[in-house]
Amino acid sequence: MPKGVPNKRYTGEFKQMVVETMRKNGLSYREAAREYEIPDHKVVAKWERIYLEEGPEGLYIERRGRASSASGTRKGRPPKLDKKVEEDLIAEVQRLRAENAYLKKLNALVSERVRQEKKHK
Repeated sequence: MPKGVPNKRYTGEFKQMVVETMRKNGLSYREAAREYEIPDHKVVAKWERIYLEEGPEGLYIERRGRASSASGTRKGRPPKLDKKVEEDLIAEVQRLRAENAYLKKLNALVSERVRQEKKHK
């Protein structure tokens, strides 16, 4: 696409009609894109994924631009946790790691004892 030419915007109603027609008539992404003059079939695939995950309402949401950091939906990063919750989770991870280490040592001791008993029989 040439520089300075914005992508075409489609309404939620149009997206819903394309996805529902495609599913009802068993059209492929390419066939649906060709029929409705959509330049890239991947757009139709994206619309279908949104339709299946979020329902028809999901097609009406504007998804352009960078995700808002205030809403905690930054791409690739989980939302910030409350300080108390984060501390509790860290403490729990430490307890579970200590428990794992203890159980590994116990298992090694038991295995060694069994090996020693077999050796002396």
